[in-house]
Amino acid sequence: MRPIKLFLIIVLMLSSMCLVTSCTRSPPDHLDNICLIFKQYNDWYWDAEAAQRKWGVPISVQMAIIYQESHYNATARPARQHILWVIPWFRPTSAYGYSQAVNQTWKLYRRQTGNGDASRNAFHAATDFIGWFAARARRKLGIKQYQAFRLYLAYHEGLLGYKRGTYRHKRWLIDVAHRVQRIAWIYHAQLKRCEGQLRQKPFWKRVWDTI
Repeated sequence: MRPIKLFLIIVLMLSSMCLVTSCTRSPPDHLDNICLIFKQYNDWYWDAEAAQRKWGVPISVQMAIIYQESHYNATARPARQHILWVIPWFRPTSAYGYSQAVNQTWKLYRRQTGNGDASRNAFHAATDFIGWFAARARRKLGIKQYQAFRLYLAYHEGLLGYKRGTYRHKRWLIDVAHRVQRIAWIYHAQLKRCEGQLRQKPFWKRVWDTI
């Protein structure tokens, strides 16, 4: 391995360690504008773009799901339940991170993809997880990767739950899935206007690709 590439790997590893500890990023300043999100965190664009190339799920759909699930909060968790409205109790699920993946599904993702060290509070892992889930939904349920409404229902209920139609009796969930679809449409339209600029690789990525 060339010394320059080894040096960059070390730098990126140290940056990654920083991001999953005390340096975890705060949510973007403008959640409703995908161009401003990627302008603030340009590497997020490349993470989402990599997942799109790998799994076929559009960037706009990935980001709409993350928006709904965590509002881009790396350490998001469901609120604790309370006993007698006062005493804090357990959380309703083990959902955590950008994608709000639960423990069991995250373990399956890591096992099937070989990403054994993937962390739920790492953005690149969240986009890859959503892409992996979308690919399974297409293979097992026939849901196209761009069908944000149906994909979100499966994402929330699980593949088996979607197949059984558990969402049909949850009007609130259907409303949320429609909202995810609308956000995906808005993000898609916005991205068409700014993606050319976003695809101009930053200096570090241009150097990496040439060595």
